[in-house]
Amino acid sequence: MVDLLLVRRLKPWASNGGERLVRSPKVYVRDSGLLHTLLGIQDQETLLGHPVIGSRWEGMIIENILDTVPTNTRAWFYRTSVGAEIDLVLETSPNQRWAIAIKRSISDPTPSKVFYIGCADVKANHQIVIYPGRESYKHDPKTEIMPLGALLKRLSQQATH
Repeated sequence: MVDLLLVRRLKPWASNGGERLVRSPKVYVRDSGLLHTLLGIQDQETLLGHPVIGSRWEGMIIENILDTVPTNTRAWFYRTSVGAEIDLVLETSPNQRWAIAIKRSISDPTPSKVFYIGCADVKANHQIVIYPGRESYKHDPKTEIMPLGALLKRLSQQATH
């Protein structure tokens, strides 16, 4: 299914540190229409009440991001056994590491404490929270909250430089 581009298998971050990292890959069905058909989701109301909505949103965001970055970009997710988590870690060049949290909430896209722990562990240069809102703003000196389009624009501009 991965070879047919129906499923994306996102590998976990691996480090030489002492953390107990999750080793199993995350798996996403890349085509949301196919996923909805397989799950019998026929309308938006059913989708919004379905338990798959969070992972489906995350998968859609990840697909859009990975479709925009240069082909030499390396991508992982980060999760420890104690709960530190980053939905997507990108390495766009040897010294450029992006930590991306994906939130479906418009009202409270605040990153969790475990996101910051993960950012320190992976030594992220960029800390981004993607949310379904329209505004981009600084949450703190190191962390920006933004809609997907703003991140895609920034990543595509970086790819051309």
